[in-house]
Amino acid sequence: MTLPRPRGASRVLLGLALLALPAGAAWLAAPWRPAGPAAPVRLAPTRAAVEEGRTVVRLTPAERRRIGIETATLRAGAHREERQAYGAILDLARVTELTNAYAAAKAQLQTAQARIEVSRSAFQRAKALGPYATAVQVETSEGAYRTDEASLASAESQLRTLAATAQQEWGPVIGRAIVGRSDLVTRLIERERFLVQVTLPPGEAPAAAPAVAYAEVPPQSARVPLAYVSPATRTDQRIQGLSYFYTVAGTSGFLPGMSTLAFLPADRAVEGVAVPEEAVVHWQGGAWFYRGVGPDAFARHPLGPDAPMSADAFVVAGLPGETEIVLKGAQALLSEEMKSQLQVSGGADDD
Repeated sequence: MTLPRPRGASRVLLGLALLALPAGAAWLAAPWRPAGPAAPVRLAPTRAAVEEGRTVVRLTPAERRRIGIETATLRAGAHREERQAYGAILDLARVTELTNAYAAAKAQLQTAQARIEVSRSAFQRAKALGPYATAVQVETSEGAYRTDEASLASAESQLRTLAATAQQEWGPVIGRAIVGRSDLVTRLIERERFLVQVTLPPGEAPAAAPAVAYAEVPPQSARVPLAYVSPATRTDQRIQGLSYFYTVAGTSGFLPGMSTLAFLPADRAVEGVAVPEEAVVHWQGGAWFYRGVGPDAFARHPLGPDAPMSADAFVVAGLPGETEIVLKGAQALLSEEMKSQLQVSGGADDD
């Protein structure tokens, strides 16, 4: 016979069953309440705003130091314009070949000269003996002399041919350097210097080739000086412009077969502010730089597709006589400007 349970037993068992449920199922026993409003999303503070039709980035001195903004006040003035040209580092195997061939031909000439001195003396002695020398002796000595005479003429012709070939292929300056094995050719053969052919765009013809030009070493685009040698004896088939020979240090980072941009000082000067190349940023297919428009305020300024260059800087006309230019940190300013545009577009989408 089963005894009846007390009335409170069912409530106790239900409470124990709820305690035994997993934590994730506890909501089954909780009363339902409507959800409250979502917390607002806080956007990162923007430092850029549109003022007078342009976007201005404003920074505190602490923010400038943190993101590495460095500026300089540059004055407008006259700057000697640079022509952009194209350089090719030449293979000097042919120069080495001609130099060695000329040295060998010169040695053959000296040998021929020594032999003809001996054979000439023998022939003269045979003739001087008169009746005491047999006809065979005279004929033999004369034959040796005539043979050495022909060898000497051949050696002299070979030497002249090599000298003419060197000047035809490399011009009078390098040609004479090959013939005389001067310091210029020695340094080229020993790779202390490399020979660079610099070609101007078609139609450009300076009054004289500059004594010093510059080339950009890839990939860092650092500039190295080029020393003028002579006009080139041929043009670059890809460009079809006037060409010049320059040399560059063998430790510059160039190797034979490489191509580079070259810059030659032009005859005329241009007016404006010289903006260094490292201050330029690229965005949306254009080139820009940042300039100061107030205390700790900066605005982006277009560089222009045809801005002339001078001494590794872009010359920009139309700026104030003294302009604060951002030399380092322009990319960070562009990021701040783009951040403000993204926040504005995001807010418009939410509306």
